[in-house]
Amino acid sequence: MSEAATLPWLVIRQDEDGGRYRVGRCATRVEAERLADRLDATRSGVRPGPPTRYLVERLEQPSGGQA
Repeated sequence: MSEAATLPWLVIRQDEDGGRYRVGRCATRVEAERLADRLDATRSGVRPGPPTRYLVERLEQPSGGQA
């Protein structure tokens, strides 16, 4: 089984200028949201700087002809 099939939820850091960077992959949405929350809390508690957002998105699976 591929990593995409087992870890379909992505945690993405989005910078103020719109740059997007994948920072994690998770098996469930709840796990991904917890990771995003932890990263956001760590970022805001450590150093000030430009706003950064952590987003949770589901990886789109390529259609393989299965219904």
